[in-house]
Amino acid sequence: MTIREAQEKVDQWIKTTGVRYFGELTNMTILTEEVGELARLMARTYGEQSFKESDKGRDLGDEMADVLWVLICMANQTGVDLTEALQKNFQKKNVRDATRHQENEKLK
Repeated sequence: MTIREAQEKVDQWIKTTGVRYFGELTNMTILTEEVGELARLMARTYGEQSFKESDKGRDLGDEMADVLWVLICMANQTGVDLTEALQKNFQKKNVRDATRHQENEKLK
């Protein structure tokens, strides 16, 4: 599925099953919550924190998909074409960061 197709599928789901989009600020808060859930799982999977019973069985991919879902909702409701935005972002990084990381002594 392309990013554009994902935006269309999320929009269709929201309009048929989800009834309507939450407000932009509500979705920003939900995005923050979802990123927090992802961070919690990452800290327990790859960091030093131990799993609590409530953390067990959580799926990293599912947590990432939750973040992506809300980000797509926000893009849809604010008129952002994520495909176009990502392409522009690549262009920006290719100019701004063309040699930055290769010259970074910390990465060698």
